[in-house]
Amino acid sequence: MANRRLAPAAEQPASFAFSSENAEWAKGQIEKYPEGRQASAVIPLLWKAQEQNGGWLPQKAIEAVADELGMPHIRVLEVATFYTMFALEPVGRFWIQLCGTVPCDSCGARELKDYLQARLGAPGHVSADGNFSWLEVECLGACCNAPMAQINQDYYEDLTPDLLGQLMDDLAAGRPVKIGSQIGRTSSEPKGGAETLTDTTLFDGSRVGAWRQRFEDKKAEESSEASGKAEAASSEQRAATDPKPAKPESGRASGGASTDAPAQRSAAGQTSVKSSDEAEASDRTESTMRPGSSAPSLTVARAEAAGAEAGTQSDLPRDEPPPQPVASGASEGVTPDEPAPAEEAGAKPPAAKSEGN
Repeated sequence: MANRRLAPAAEQPASFAFSSENAEWAKGQIEKYPEGRQASAVIPLLWKAQEQNGGWLPQKAIEAVADELGMPHIRVLEVATFYTMFALEPVGRFWIQLCGTVPCDSCGARELKDYLQARLGAPGHVSADGNFSWLEVECLGACCNAPMAQINQDYYEDLTPDLLGQLMDDLAAGRPVKIGSQIGRTSSEPKGGAETLTDTTLFDGSRVGAWRQRFEDKKAEESSEASGKAEAASSEQRAATDPKPAKPESGRASGGASTDAPAQRSAAGQTSVKSSDEAEASDRTESTMRPGSSAPSLTVARAEAAGAEAGTQSDLPRDEPPPQPVASGASEGVTPDEPAPAEEAGAKPPAAKSEGN
């Protein structure tokens, strides 16, 4: 940054006074403030004095403003030397104030500074043609479009050394120039166009509440997922602290003994019919059924059952009905071929075996 000192005495004018038009304007500015607060108008009056003097403030202009406001000269000098918007030395027809603070410095202000140094010389030096002078200043408030510079009253943004050089050539030649961004950026939008508020649910009045529903659905989904994870973690923790007893045979085929059937006994080299079954089949106990009953005697039934289990066939003729068994307690005069007594006439004789049996 350049030192904030007044210009040498050789460059200072002998006197300064507002023009009649500017004096009337200054009076209107002072009237904006209550009695005893006229000092609040010091900055606008200094700005108007600089504009009238060709873009810079001489010592006599600073003193004239102090007298107009009833302030000590040193108080107004403090204001003029504090703000870089006030030039304390003569400037060119186009005064370039280059921002050198962090945002602009990070985006290329150093290259711009080197370019101005090479083309115009040291800061505060007016070019030979009187067109340009430059100064590095603090933030000018256009950080979004850095790097930038203020030339007289206008901002020129998104500069590069080439763009700044072309801009200076056009100004010197009197050609029209574009104020603001030099790369086609609109206002302070991002490079390449606006990328914010592309979701119409954020500003479309016909869909009020849609954005809220979207966030609520997302919150419910996250809550459900978190609940599932918590339940899984709880199950794992419960299994670790209270494990269930192992059951190795669960779900497997039973290993018990096979059925004690004739086929299994024959395969094992044993008799197909157990002796206990044969003894039971040879039981000669007669049936106690009443005469005329169609059911066979217990002896015949057991014999046939044992023979069927042993694989033997009955020796009874298959084309004749089997003889009726002698019922227990039958009369001597009654034979198996004789019909049953009258009280038993309703009983039906046993059916003959078919060829298939």
